Amino acid sequence: MLSGLMMVLTTSCFGDEPANCEADIEAAILHVNNPESFFYQLTDSLQHVMSTDTAIVFTVKGNADVTALSPRFTLTPGATISPANGSTHDFSNGPVKYVVTSEDGKWTRCYTVKIVPTVHTVADTLAFDFEHYELETASGRYYTWHNLLHDGTLGNDWATANAGYRISMSTAAPMDYPTTPVINGYDGAAVCLRTSDTGPFGKMANKRLAAGNLFLGTFDIQIAMSDHLHATRFGIPFTSRPESFTGYYTFEPGDFVQDFYGNPIPNRTDSADIYAVFYRNHDAAGNEVVLYGDNVLTSEQIVAIAELDYVEPTTQWKAWNVKFEYLEDVDEELLANRGYSLAIVFSSSSAGGSFTGAIGSRLCVDKVRLICTTQE
Repeated sequence: MLSGLMMVLTTSCFGDEPANCEADIEAAILHVNNPESFFYQLTDSLQHVMSTDTAIVFTVKGNADVTALSPRFTLTPGATISPANGSTHDFSNGPVKYVVTSEDGKWTRCYTVKIVPTVHTVADTLAFDFEHYELETASGRYYTWHNLLHDGTLGNDWATANAGYRISMSTAAPMDYPTTPVINGYDGAAVCLRTSDTGPFGKMANKRLAAGNLFLGTFDIQIAMSDHLHATRFGIPFTSRPESFTGYYTFEPGDFVQDFYGNPIPNRTDSADIYAVFYRNHDAAGNEVVLYGDNVLTSEQIVAIAELDYVEPTTQWKAWNVKFEYLEDVDEELLANRGYSLAIVFSSSSAGGSFTGAIGSRLCVDKVRLICTTQE
């Protein structure tokens, strides 16, 4: 399935400083009166903040009053925050900047908190063109991608496991990471996913390769070493009914497929992944649900799947167009209240999650479209 996700050992201060140097926000919570009229889902009021994140976004209903809100934060031990924890701010003018200072006073980290009133899109087609990418701000070692939101601003819904690759190949140049930009794609920029050797460190850990990947969701580097399949958190809340999934790709398999131990597998050619999954993001008891590397195609929460069954090798750009196959009807009220999530997943080696694949396999994707039916 998805990617050989590498183990990442990071500290919040971007180095090997002692524990009392940590200056992180670990969680943010937004208490309001009448939360049912403010949030689409009550769980939207709590945001768990990963150590690589510096932007915290709360999504609220389109008519929510965001002029006087008082978010509270869980900080790393001994850290302080300015403006004060729980202080009230007007978020209608844009994000509010917070600075966290470590217990020893030597380290700081800046965060922005943004409250986004969201109205349901009525566009029939959502476009992902991979034109908006940059070097990761903290390290400058690997690339990250942004999606273009309906209001013209940039979102952070695309994720990769590039951060995991950094621990095994810390000296790699940005263009040597498994997921990189391509300047001349099918139409403008594209994204390139390459199954890569993880070097001596990966060999020692029996994680000999890392498949290039790109997906809607988040990557949790804090658990990537101990539980790499759960480090990939697939999906973002979605309020339209997806009907079909299209785009363009090139795919060149590597020379030979190797297994978990690095042994060649005879008579086997590497395969890539191109698919999208639409699922219920809360269970029957109201608990939040996210899909992971071990259940993204098998979970009982899945409502519909669009999967390109065979990614045919080609050096020329090739179009794909697959329809979503629905396993159950869509609940329109649940849809309107952000009760469904969508995951789009690309990987250069479909068995990369078990560290099986062909080093050198290369999947490029561009001009991805999601055709939906919507209600105003």
